[in-house]
Amino acid sequence: MLDVPLLIGGKSCPARDGRTFERCNPVTGEVVSRVAAATLEDADAAVAAAQAAFPVWASLAPNERRTRLLAAAELMQARASEFIEAAGETGAMANWYGFNVKLAAGMLREAASMTTQINGEVIPSDVPGSFAMALRQPCGVILGIAPWNAPVILATRALAMPLACGNTVVLKASELSPAVHRLIGQVLQDAGLGDGVVNVISNAPVDAPAIVERLIANPAVRRVNFTGSTHVGRIVAELAARHLKPALLELGGKAPFLVLDDADLDAAVDAAAFGAYFNQGQICMSTERLIVDSKVADAFIDKLAAKVATLRAGHPQADDSVLGSLVDASAGVRIKALIDDAVGKGARLVVGGQVDGSIMQPTLLDGVTPSMRLYREESFGPVAVLLRADGDEALLSLANDSEFGLSAAIFSRDTGRALALAQRVESGICHINGPTVHDEAQMPFGGVKSSGYGSFGGKASIEQFTQLRWITLQNGPRHYPI
Repeated sequence: MLDVPLLIGGKSCPARDGRTFERCNPVTGEVVSRVAAATLEDADAAVAAAQAAFPVWASLAPNERRTRLLAAAELMQARASEFIEAAGETGAMANWYGFNVKLAAGMLREAASMTTQINGEVIPSDVPGSFAMALRQPCGVILGIAPWNAPVILATRALAMPLACGNTVVLKASELSPAVHRLIGQVLQDAGLGDGVVNVISNAPVDAPAIVERLIANPAVRRVNFTGSTHVGRIVAELAARHLKPALLELGGKAPFLVLDDADLDAAVDAAAFGAYFNQGQICMSTERLIVDSKVADAFIDKLAAKVATLRAGHPQADDSVLGSLVDASAGVRIKALIDDAVGKGARLVVGGQVDGSIMQPTLLDGVTPSMRLYREESFGPVAVLLRADGDEALLSLANDSEFGLSAAIFSRDTGRALALAQRVESGICHINGPTVHDEAQMPFGGVKSSGYGSFGGKASIEQFTQLRWITLQNGPRHYPI
């Protein structure tokens, strides 16, 4: 069992009132981590520590910030086994956590490379002798709120570019992966960023609304970034707006996967299976809607069903498990209700659908219609549905018939044809002849519609985590009208 204290001002500490909560393995029920349950005063203390650390961190030369972030990246990879040890919090496969560490370390390296790329500009002025500049400067304290499903990647993303831009950070850990999020903070602390530069708050599930509201309302918090469900994202956005805090939101998805009539079906099947079922479909970019031209739909679904039948879900440590566990048994109950609703209204269960506690076999359905909940609701599980249409325009119409717009994919041998469609898909991300699940540290990552707004990643996120300021220098006399 892992003991998980708070990280405030460079020190490990219990909650002020000594309370803790436990996170259990969803498969075995064993306690994985015993976690400090922060009070409102702890949240205040974390922000105060970040505020106190801000002047020194912001004034560091950019190459010094780069050096420290690079050291953190190396240390994160060196401690990969510790992150994998905590995978029991979510029931994920070890290979998923290993991939998380690799990409998260890459995010720290990319952020390090950005410290000298935070540029301003000189703007011509109509005032004689006025030298006008637009400068990007650090904002102050950034609040990052990260989810459990890709815990190393998404929590690191919540703080890497804010740090590169000269801000300090309070990370609110997920109640479902607190040990992993706390370990990220410790890695950054041990890498020598400085006391208070990164602070990590964990809270009991029942306290989450009050803790989040307290953190957002704190005057020292200048920016908020949140990755999670659209439902909670709306709450975060409303709180941020109430306090006039800019927010960067990366929310839910219902990714469409278009298969045109000339697609390489074998390549499409491999990408669809990966995109739909990797990490049990618990990824914001997961392929949920397979939108296939009627000319090739039967051949496609036969090939995909055969592939899905080989993807056994089981205990993450079992030798024959290809897929692991859902985050908890209640997720299986929720997803099964979506499947039952669709089958009850006429959909065909092609393969899968079995649920045993938190273990759910990968599932494929055909004949899903708009009357079924699975047509519109994000399953956030190992479920994909096949939708048939005739011709590219009909496929595009189905792809855009969703409140979500995060990731999408198009498969076609005619890349020009696919590119023309990609520019009309209502999503922040679209991959041609590649899976919907894909991320690189330097790429602009964000959605549209109910999938959120703003972009993480490389240069795109500099705008999110700096304040643009207009500064002038008057050379010589200036004329005034009075």
